Amino acid sequence: MTTVTEADVLRDALGLLKDREQVAERLLASSAKHSFDPDRELDWDAPFEDGKWFWPPELVSLYGTPLWKRMGEEQRILLSQHEAASLASLGIWFEVILMQLLVRHIYDKAATSAHVRYALTEIEDECRHSKMFARLITHGGTPWYPVGRVHHTLGRVFKTISTTPGSFTATLLGEEVLDWMQRLTFPDDRVQPLIRGVTRIHVVEEARHVRYAREELRRQMLTAPRWSQEFTRITSGEFARVFSVAFVNPEVYTNVGLDKREAVAQVRASGHRREVMQTGAKRLTGFLDDIGVLRGVGRRLWKASGLLA
Repeated sequence: MTTVTEADVLRDALGLLKDREQVAERLLASSAKHSFDPDRELDWDAPFEDGKWFWPPELVSLYGTPLWKRMGEEQRILLSQHEAASLASLGIWFEVILMQLLVRHIYDKAATSAHVRYALTEIEDECRHSKMFARLITHGGTPWYPVGRVHHTLGRVFKTISTTPGSFTATLLGEEVLDWMQRLTFPDDRVQPLIRGVTRIHVVEEARHVRYAREELRRQMLTAPRWSQEFTRITSGEFARVFSVAFVNPEVYTNVGLDKREAVAQVRASGHRREVMQTGAKRLTGFLDDIGVLRGVGRRLWKASGLLA
């Protein structure tokens, strides 16, 4: 008699699922070789360099708009600094939510499994990332840019009611769009060396987090109850909407001397900005489509967010 294992049964549009423990063991080995202490790795004492950007100009929200064309180079660079601080603030908010979701995920699983050990390792990574982002904001002398009260409350609700597949979908949303932007940032010699160093560390370590979340989400979308799968489609679409709206705090425009309402209106009307956000999300939305997340109401919500064409 031939024994049919779980791995033989679990297939989706992307093929056979990998063994959960084997994936975790490989990620643990990678973590042991390629983890960083930002306090030691980065030169926090070096001054910022005159004339260098804090975010590639093409990724700044107002790039190419009529308002951008009226701005001088100094004001554009200042806006890039405040947007970098806004994204770092968003990253901290998101990673605090992610850490809570990971703790919930492993609560009833065997603490000795590689899958749980890697989740704890990822939480360690996220703690360092949040401290790194906070130090970057402080070092630059810009304000901390928290998400608005409504989105803050929605985040609290989401991390309370989210199902496991919903948690991993949100994880990928928060990680993959920023990862695409950061992969353009760290090799760009127009950008401040400290920013490049921060993004390099984040890209290397987040690659493991994305792999872990993708493998687990594939498994969950095959094994979770049907109601949980449908709930994931809807909540992920709503989270995509919140994410796209909260991506840049509008107060950055006020703090660099721009009219906030005019700036927000031009960003919303910007074809370049829409293309940037959809390109940044394209790899993720293709994956989610393949595994059955982008269906029905959820797909319509993703389109409404502007992240899905």
